[in-house]
Amino acid sequence: QVQLVESGGGLVQAGGSLRLSCAASGRSFSSYDMGWFRQAPGKEREFVAAIRWSTSSRYYGDSVQGRFTISRDIAKNTGYLQMNSLKPEDTAVYYCAVARSAQVMANKNEYAYLGQGTQVTVSS
Repeated sequence: QVQLVESGGGLVQAGGSLRLSCAASGRSFSSYDMGWFRQAPGKEREFVAAIRWSTSSRYYGDSVQGRFTISRDIAKNTGYLQMNSLKPEDTAVYYCAVARSAQVMANKNEYAYLGQGTQVTVSS
């Protein structure tokens, strides 16, 4: 089992920035990669970003490429999503996730465990 706890969501104006954090725990966590998904009301869950925990290779969804940055702190078992130049269309619940492969998260929208989510609201 892997437990994921997100934090850092909130309300921000368009053009602003937020940083989300995801603290992971569980004995098996070291064998997983971490990523982020988001879901806006009435829309399907969308892949945002993923990182290979061992190599720090990164993957991004097309809509956030160049604006969001995913990173991780191995010592703290914590992942981060730095979100810059936020737009109203970025408004969604953001979920931290883990999967055996960051590439699977990016290409198949699949994951093994999902956090409870944190709300991000971007006002125009």
